[in-house]
Amino acid sequence: MSQSEIVDSYIAAADQWSAELAKVRGILNSTELNEEVKWGAPCYTFNGKNVVGLAGFKSYFGLWFHQGALLKDDDGVLLNAQEGATRALRQWRMNSARDIKAAVIKRYVREAIELVRDGKSIAPTRKKPLVVPPELQQALGKSKAAQEKFLAMTLGKQREYAEYVSSAKQAATKLRRLEKILPLIVDGVGLNDKYRSS
Repeated sequence: MSQSEIVDSYIAAADQWSAELAKVRGILNSTELNEEVKWGAPCYTFNGKNVVGLAGFKSYFGLWFHQGALLKDDDGVLLNAQEGATRALRQWRMNSARDIKAAVIKRYVREAIELVRDGKSIAPTRKKPLVVPPELQQALGKSKAAQEKFLAMTLGKQREYAEYVSSAKQAATKLRRLEKILPLIVDGVGLNDKYRSS
């Protein structure tokens, strides 16, 4: 299935906002951006850099600009949905088709593309240390292959596995999760690799 067909399916599955998402998609596709799928949703890139994403949620649909904190935001439409956690990302929430202003969207997209051209971005900060839960440590200790592959992974992928196991509330759930992830680790596959673009 092509990227375009995946986006078609994503929009078709968004019953509540299907028409609105299709309209915004058309606006984004009329720009210099390339349409891709990342994290299971439409993402628009320029020169290989993420510029803007498109998504529908229960109470709103909208855009998220990956370097939105650097945009002028003359219309005051951008917000930080995770204050204190997100430095660069900004959302633009819309509640109806009336909120879709093609000229304004294109202006924000042009400015975001210029940021990419100028090499401007806010780098993410990685403060969180890797904390491997005892259950995962024990499982890795029993398999040399799993331990070697785990240690060869990026810190981000290691953290995803550690948090996946530690976030389980019950011991039985942790055990099921370990059984699921150990083969992935041995194969050198990250927990969320299927959501990342190749």
